[in-house]
Amino acid sequence: MMRQSILVLGAQGFIGRHVVAGLAASGWATPIAGVRKASSGGSRECEQRLVDATNTASVKAAMQGVTAIVNCVAGDADTLVSSTRSIVGAANSEPGLRVIHLSTMSVYGSAEGLLSESSPLRADLGPYSQAKLASEEILKRHPRTVIFRPGCVFGPDSEQWTRRIAKLLLTHRLGDLGPAGDGYCNLVHVDDVVLAVIRALETPGADGRVFNLSTPNPPRWNEFLTGFATALRAVPVRRIPPWQLRLETKVLAPPLKVAELLARKLNMDAGRLPAPIPPSLLRLMSQEIRLDTQAVESALRVSWKELHSSLQETARWYMSAQGSEQALA
Repeated sequence: MMRQSILVLGAQGFIGRHVVAGLAASGWATPIAGVRKASSGGSRECEQRLVDATNTASVKAAMQGVTAIVNCVAGDADTLVSSTRSIVGAANSEPGLRVIHLSTMSVYGSAEGLLSESSPLRADLGPYSQAKLASEEILKRHPRTVIFRPGCVFGPDSEQWTRRIAKLLLTHRLGDLGPAGDGYCNLVHVDDVVLAVIRALETPGADGRVFNLSTPNPPRWNEFLTGFATALRAVPVRRIPPWQLRLETKVLAPPLKVAELLARKLNMDAGRLPAPIPPSLLRLMSQEIRLDTQAVESALRVSWKELHSSLQETARWYMSAQGSEQALA
């Protein structure tokens, strides 16, 4: 079987790096890392092509010789929408080209209950959910598209759902949240996201489909936080009182977010600053939403990593990474 060349846009991001590595290990695909700046690391020595994902001509030039594009582009709302528009514009010049797109569970907005891919969408959670929903609408212009709606993607190297949560647990700013943490935690390991992408590329009949991605029977957020804290040895896990959560979200979060943005603008290490706990995070942790994953399990034969062992593995990675960073400091 002839090896296929797959262009991964956003290849220097968390999910993009894992997709590139997974494709390289698949045996049938040659990943091409679409990057904004050339880099010697993070791409597992695969071919790199410089591309501005928000520019149709740039995407079209980068996709020469490929059979599919995997869109892992991250960024602000404008970047998400403009990059999707450019990708679809470029892909429509090659009708046979397939597009695998990473969306988000945020397109369901503040809905609750067990949600399938046909559940109503609502962009009522701010610019990010609005941009992701707008991107899905744009993708309808290209028939050979598969859309994934993952929950909270965690695992080694995840800034948002591994590093940030670990820091908050180790400093006891998060723990057992009581009623504030009784929502469902729709976790999905990054390896399971990569598996779903590969299975979609292998399955021509998936074109035009949308799939949720989440661990089946998701835990409550309190279960996840307690389990991850235990794996990190951030024990005893204490109950975080309501007054502390109000202080974190209403008083501390705004200035911490400003400091984080300023540090990035000045090319400083924002990771050394205390992480803000925005109101949106607590809102998610109390939301009674569960993603129905029967479609992806049936159509793409996706299976899931066991949650407890995944948390243990992720905790070991985090502690090892922290030790390496401290040794280099």
